[in-house]
Amino acid sequence: MRNHFIKTLSELIRENRDIYLITGDLGFSVFENLMESYPHQFINVGVAEQNMIGVASGLAKEGKIPFVYSIANFPIMRCLEQIRNDICYHHLNVKIVSVGAGYSYGSLGYTHHGVEDIAIMRAMPGMKVIAPGDPVETRLATKSIAEDGGPCYLRLGKSGEPPVHEVDPVFSIGKAIILRNGADITLISTGSILDEVVKASRLLEKDGVSVNVASMHTLKPIDYTFIQTAVDSKLIVTVEEHSSIGGLGSAVSEILAATGVFSTPIIMLNAGSTITKQIGGQNWFRKRIGLDAESIYRTVRERLSGIR
Repeated sequence: MRNHFIKTLSELIRENRDIYLITGDLGFSVFENLMESYPHQFINVGVAEQNMIGVASGLAKEGKIPFVYSIANFPIMRCLEQIRNDICYHHLNVKIVSVGAGYSYGSLGYTHHGVEDIAIMRAMPGMKVIAPGDPVETRLATKSIAEDGGPCYLRLGKSGEPPVHEVDPVFSIGKAIILRNGADITLISTGSILDEVVKASRLLEKDGVSVNVASMHTLKPIDYTFIQTAVDSKLIVTVEEHSSIGGLGSAVSEILAATGVFSTPIIMLNAGSTITKQIGGQNWFRKRIGLDAESIYRTVRERLSGIR
């Protein structure tokens, strides 16, 4: 995802001199070509994330389109007040890019676990929250937020995520991408966990379960219409590498509650809400908390067996 973001942003910068990339002393080994080709549109502010948001806000006030980039929690939690007061209060055209969502940097410990960011950024007034499901969606999302006129948060995995889409889907901010159509259950995914969800759907289909799979790449504004249609399924399952509070499952549940739909059961698969001091790779964490394909499959099958 990271590499596709940089490649796409480089193309956008080449076409539009108003687009800037600002980093907090990170991204080396992937930024070199962009730095050398467009030195006047690249700014390294050093390890100073709060200042990074201030610089980006100033550029946006002058009509520029700044993308700020850092790892996991650094561009969010270290400078949340600046995001709230500088960007959101003035509704500035700043794009905040976080690489290393969920447990992408799991081996570096809890300080690098990006598992509360969706909840935090969903709460920011006027902020769009985008979490693409694979490198293809990342490319399309980068182009889309560059064209959007307000603050956006782009939540990316690290690198090496496999492409799920064989051809480019129609990508529109606020509209889910439907990967499979089915009548029995609806699997709703956000972020780079999409590959595991698609694998789980194939296992379910081998058992004769008709599966509807959606990539909910936009958490805010979320696809209200799709969620309303999902209630026709026997079961709704949300899957996210994020806290159980304030993420995809919460957003879907809010809509179901607001529409008064309580007849369709929902399973919310996520990272829970406790702090973990364990260290391990992303795949190890996913298996441990039940977010790998096999675990998703087993959880859904067990729940389906109790639904008539």
